[in-house]
Amino acid sequence: MNLVELTGIQLKERIVKREVSARAATEQLFAHIEAHEPRIKAYLTLDMAGALAQAAAVDAKLGRGVQCGKLAGIPVAVKDNMCTAGLKTTCASKILGNFVPPYDAHVVERLKAEDAIIIGKTNLDEFAMGSSTENSGFQVTRNPWDVERIPGGSSGGSAAAIAAAMAFMALGSDTGGSIRQPAALCGVVGLKPTYGRVSRYGLVAFASSLDQIGPITKDVADAALLLAAVGGHDARDSTCADVPVPDYSAELDDLPAHLRIGMPREYFGQGLSPEVRKSIEDALAVYRRLGAEVVDVSLPHTDYAVATYYIVATAEASSNLARYDGVHYGYRTPQKGDIVELFSRSRAEGFGDEVKRRIMLGTYALSSGYYDAYYMKAAKVRQLFKRDFDAAFERVDCIICPTSPTPAFKMGERTANPLEMYLSDIYTISANLAGIPGISIPCGFTAGGLPIGMQILGKHFDEMGVLQVARAFERQATYPRLRPRLAI
Repeated sequence: MNLVELTGIQLKERIVKREVSARAATEQLFAHIEAHEPRIKAYLTLDMAGALAQAAAVDAKLGRGVQCGKLAGIPVAVKDNMCTAGLKTTCASKILGNFVPPYDAHVVERLKAEDAIIIGKTNLDEFAMGSSTENSGFQVTRNPWDVERIPGGSSGGSAAAIAAAMAFMALGSDTGGSIRQPAALCGVVGLKPTYGRVSRYGLVAFASSLDQIGPITKDVADAALLLAAVGGHDARDSTCADVPVPDYSAELDDLPAHLRIGMPREYFGQGLSPEVRKSIEDALAVYRRLGAEVVDVSLPHTDYAVATYYIVATAEASSNLARYDGVHYGYRTPQKGDIVELFSRSRAEGFGDEVKRRIMLGTYALSSGYYDAYYMKAAKVRQLFKRDFDAAFERVDCIICPTSPTPAFKMGERTANPLEMYLSDIYTISANLAGIPGISIPCGFTAGGLPIGMQILGKHFDEMGVLQVARAFERQATYPRLRPRLAI
């Protein structure tokens, strides 16, 4: 039996029924990783010994008749900006190249409590700053559908690992689309929860008012299960909401009656690939056949999203990354000099170009004389995005639109033009600014066989509704179910 082709839930069912052991499944997965990782480069760190020990513990529990957790025996990959006790957490940056945290992030604690098997840490754009995973300080991850193309970013390692069946589930983080965009480009499912649904404790901060952790999985059912496992209140994160977490799996197949879907006209204009547009329109036709009503809505401030985001995010990044100074922890320059030279050389040598670019932009936006003109104004404009969505959700239950304006682009195609790269997230940024949940699910392929993703946005803390709408399409989808070629 080729276990790596199963979803996480399918594997768990076999493990719990004792049809296969967690150890055997983990061993088979690592054999698959060994065969394909040299070409895909999804992982920065693999922990085979730790994973096999966790698998043995699950098997022992089941052997004693002890009930296991929600994720019993499921191998899960974790993006390398979430702290893992005793296992390197680098944020794909040389400045943290040898950092081993003394504690687990909240989500890692939850994975362990639910008997998941943590197999390793996935690659990302350095400090989660990027849309292609080309900004990693260590390696470039490739898209399993076409290894000459990018997997998206910044959670490109997690998305590529799922697409290549090198993990059954994965965690990513989403600051401006970093879960949803790579999920779309890799043909998998990626969910950004409502801001505050999942604790950020132990997530290395990029932009604290935007960052959110969420699942990247093979299908919607797996995403629902993983979100239920890691979501919930955590007092160590002051922004984590004390809101009950539903059993998403229990009602996943219940499509809301009289469903009204919003189609934002601003997301179907210039720059959208014709193939992406057609796939979304075909998907909306599926919902109409299911009895849903599709109505036009407007999100009038969309044109300001990229500018607003890149002021807020870079300003917060400038503040968060000030701690990396070559003294407290992380990389320290070998060059001798005074304390100012130590700070400046350590940061210059430890950070990559994109991180430096964003620190400089953010520092400028926060500087004396410019704070009110830039950061303060962006913070005010940000409220307009929330009002846009609030107004739309008075008329509709959810909003459906493209996740990315184009399919995966080729390696190096946009690295020389940062603005063009930033526009890759034009359809995902607004959800982060407003703090609402969003999911990307596969909805078709281009003529060249590249995946296309559809984004479903919902009301605050209505992950249930978003998941139900996504699941309804997943069950009815008529496009060909292809698999990556993975030519090695």
